[in-house]
Amino acid sequence: MRNISDIIEQYLKSILQESPEGTVEIQRNDLAEQFSCVPSQINYVISTRFTLEKGFLVESKRGGGGYIRIQRIELPQHTALQQHLHHTIGSMIDQTVAEGLIYQLEESRFLTRREASLMRAAISRECLNVKLPYRDELRARIMKAMLISLLGK
Repeated sequence: MRNISDIIEQYLKSILQESPEGTVEIQRNDLAEQFSCVPSQINYVISTRFTLEKGFLVESKRGGGGYIRIQRIELPQHTALQQHLHHTIGSMIDQTVAEGLIYQLEESRFLTRREASLMRAAISRECLNVKLPYRDELRARIMKAMLISLLGK
């Protein structure tokens, strides 16, 4: 059984997908009422599952007429993709940013679910059992090598 966070995430993603602009504005309290949860649950979902690393831009306005706006940021097309990846990965990358990039590539269908899963396993801190900053440098090299191989097909 899926938990409430998963359900809220899927709901937001589905209305984002239906939006021609790739943007959705929500009232936190209205959404909390719709899902019979506390407003902080909505904050949790948005702050952990709709991050910049995962391809989303979130802005909020507090107060009486306040809202939360979520916008999907599309990955650049193939010609600019290599530059985007080179800029994002650089010479070192931490695990959170790397996993966010993998998530974004999977959501954009540049990677299959299986490929993304293999990449997450290969770049995990448990697998790369070396001290920082060497771990982040090694992770960047592995990410680049895997992405060149996978996206070059």
